[in-house]
Amino acid sequence: MEKQPLKGLVKEKRVVNINQIHQENRTFGERVSDVLAQKAGSWGFILSFLFLLVAWIFLNSLILKKPLDPYPFILLNLILSCIAALQAPIIMMSQRRQEEKDRIRSEQDYLIDQKAELLLEEVYHLMLELKQDVDQLKQTKSNP
Repeated sequence: MEKQPLKGLVKEKRVVNINQIHQENRTFGERVSDVLAQKAGSWGFILSFLFLLVAWIFLNSLILKKPLDPYPFILLNLILSCIAALQAPIIMMSQRRQEEKDRIRSEQDYLIDQKAELLLEEVYHLMLELKQDVDQLKQTKSNP
């Protein structure tokens, strides 16, 4: 095994903060989609959205004498469809960026594992050399 490439590999810093790199390179649209995906996937969003739906139905069914959206709530259905049509691709963009980040992290892990394997091999060879040296010393001591 050559010692020069190993020394270069040991001195070379392979670990990078992927989160920091990813944060620095995001566009405005990517930041917005990440925030939307984070908020839309929370219990707070689900409960508040459920509250708005119940309030809409209650308001249009029982309170208003001339409802804005009478039963079968066609306007509500249209609004929900539009929200879903816009929200789904935005969440998918955020997931795609997360997959890219995971891929980069996986590549980093591979490089670190490769470096560790090379270092372990070198340590193993050095241990074998030390064992041989100790064995030779024992032989020279026992055979004066």
